[in-house]
Amino acid sequence: MKLSDKLIERFKKIDSATIYSGVFKLGLQGSQFPAGEHEQASWQNCFMKGVKSMTPGKKLVARAVTLRCVPPRPDLLERTRKGEFSPEYIAMGSCGPGDVLVIDGMGNKDYSILGNVKTRHLYMQKAEGLVTDSSIRDIDKISKDYGLSVFAAERVPTANRPAIEPFEANVPIGCGGALVMPGDLIVGDDDGVVVVPNKLAEEIIEWAEEHEQVEEYIIKLMDEEKASPGRYYPVTAETLEKFRKSSK
Repeated sequence: MKLSDKLIERFKKIDSATIYSGVFKLGLQGSQFPAGEHEQASWQNCFMKGVKSMTPGKKLVARAVTLRCVPPRPDLLERTRKGEFSPEYIAMGSCGPGDVLVIDGMGNKDYSILGNVKTRHLYMQKAEGLVTDSSIRDIDKISKDYGLSVFAAERVPTANRPAIEPFEANVPIGCGGALVMPGDLIVGDDDGVVVVPNKLAEEIIEWAEEHEQVEEYIIKLMDEEKASPGRYYPVTAETLEKFRKSSK
């Protein structure tokens, strides 16, 4: 299911910390799968470790288009180096408004997967930005000339050779230790990047919107009562019920 632009706009009003809490809380409620081979499955592994904003102050909320990379080898290059039909251009060509390219760079911080010239393809496609657990180069040009939101492990002057080779577009990938499925929602800000599974996006945004209202309610109670946060926070079922009654 393609997540709607209307839903994306709702997520833009919520910070990554609250979204992470929503996915994590759902994970604490247990997997939706029955006991057995899936009993260890969890939604909680949704935060990209080691991936940070290269364009501070720019928020990213977009649908994921994915690109998987592997270590290069001469026989592999025969399959991947196909000019405009190479995997990275297939992936970037799959992007459009409301989409972000998410790249599994195998966590290699010493090399960049994209630079100014290649990234122009995302600009031409009117994509929102790119996310990778490898590094990025030419970031000043990319942010200034293209206006893309960029999240990466580091910024470096090196290209992808000899360590990273784009291999396959639009498949499940790992990025910063988190699974990203094509069509998942990516939420990134200066705190980091969170993956929202596509099928849970509606549930997560409803929880997140109410949670932010509850936190504002708690702060109001604290100020009125000169109370410690511990009186109402973390949010208890009792406080939540009190908030819902007051909202009516």
